[in-house]
Amino acid sequence: MGKRSTSRLLTKQYIEDGRNKGGLPDWFLEEYETFTTIVTDPTFPCFFGMRAQHKGELRYTYLEKGKWDHFPDTVEDFLKLFRKPCAPRHGMFIFIEPEDKERNLDFYRARFWDILQYLHEKDRVAWPSSAPRDPEHHLWDFHFAGEPIFTFGNAPAYKQRKTRNLGNSLILGFQPRRIFQGLEGTEPGGIMSREKVRERVEKWDRLPKHPDISHFGDPDHNEWKQSFIGDDIEPIKGKCPFLHKNYKEST
Repeated sequence: MGKRSTSRLLTKQYIEDGRNKGGLPDWFLEEYETFTTIVTDPTFPCFFGMRAQHKGELRYTYLEKGKWDHFPDTVEDFLKLFRKPCAPRHGMFIFIEPEDKERNLDFYRARFWDILQYLHEKDRVAWPSSAPRDPEHHLWDFHFAGEPIFTFGNAPAYKQRKTRNLGNSLILGFQPRRIFQGLEGTEPGGIMSREKVRERVEKWDRLPKHPDISHFGDPDHNEWKQSFIGDDIEPIKGKCPFLHKNYKEST
């Protein structure tokens, strides 16, 4: 008999159905409401996210302190959604139980990479042989269950880049690469969409585009730096905190 799934993949309908609220943590329900208010604001820069939230195409989960066991099964179930023909361009948001007191950006960035590292360590599928394992490679991106995923962090410590502050929780966004088909960085549709979103982001944040923001495949770009940008216009320095488990085994 196979291992019983502990998945906790949630839909908008499930969360907002009053019959289910008793089984969900109060903090999560509060943060979900804040998230919804922000991303459905008509001026919110990411119209893709706004539309997906309205249409119920996003998926959600939450991580309580010390209770991450369900997370790998949850992400696997999320990725299974894309096996269906003509699947919507689903995104997933992971809400982390808020700290008792707001912390600085470095704290949330470290927690973000801790969560990705945990997920990687629990991955039952081998990292694709064709995908770089070193985050310093310009074609590296995060993989889970064999799927490349664009990951990005949002946190309450963002004060200038308000588009990255979605409430009191650290919130991870997961977007499988396949949802960008036709919207890649070098495709006309992708270039146009990206420019429109970035123009709206700059208006919201009142800051120029962060220097680490680019498109996947840019030889002068490191994807990992885009996952958790600074609250400023300074390039991120140093090495990526993520370490492929095969590298760990060889040290």
